[in-house]
Amino acid sequence: MDYTQLRYAAIGRVASITFDRPDRLNAWTPTLEAELRAAIAHAEADDAIRAIVLGGAGRAFCAGMDMAVLSDPGRPPVPQADSDDDAAQRYGYLGALAKPLIAAINGAAAGVGLCIALHADLRYVAAGAKLTLPYARRGLVAEHGTAWLLPRLIGPMHAADLLLTGRTLQAEEADRMGLANLLPAEGFLDAVLARATEIAALSSPRAVRIIKRQLVEARYQTLGQATRVADREIAACRDTEDFHEGVRHFVEKRAPHFTGR
Repeated sequence: MDYTQLRYAAIGRVASITFDRPDRLNAWTPTLEAELRAAIAHAEADDAIRAIVLGGAGRAFCAGMDMAVLSDPGRPPVPQADSDDDAAQRYGYLGALAKPLIAAINGAAAGVGLCIALHADLRYVAAGAKLTLPYARRGLVAEHGTAWLLPRLIGPMHAADLLLTGRTLQAEEADRMGLANLLPAEGFLDAVLARATEIAALSSPRAVRIIKRQLVEARYQTLGQATRVADREIAACRDTEDFHEGVRHFVEKRAPHFTGR
């Protein structure tokens, strides 16, 4: 696919997806939304890719919805999901990926831009970046499941603080809240790619896929239910190529060669 508002690159076993509207601070548009879905699907289907990094070109990650789109009287209505299933929601597919999604918040992240990052498995933020969910200040409500995601990431009080005030959050405070891990601005993307490469090179893709599913399902389970699932999965691991390779590479003190089987 030819992309017009993002860039896609395979860097080893990592897919790097970059919002590419720097002159508009990578503001969100229907085209960018469609291209992101296509790029994510491409990375998910590529067996050579084992992790996905999402970032922004220039000085912003994504500054929220493009105001030209918001002010267009002819724009189509917001799409509504046909079911309550998590993955069926507008951006729910991001949380249903088999591969880890890592948000590299290199600069300003607002509204839907920050919401996209909340769906990632890991979030890194560059020193000096500013984050905000200004819905209340625009006469809007917490969209795209933000009111569900945010309390689970940073706790109910911090979530209420950010959503009710709509205030701007500095990267350093986001780190203290546990919203994103802080990294120096200089060399930021390289540092995030290094962490993604570590997952891609050293972690079994089969194990990663199942652990991601465990993390999602555990939101709705008791400790006992989650433990029983883990017990079944551990038993299944013993017959896999990746488990045997995991033991061998540790004993032989070498890098692993996982196949995902």
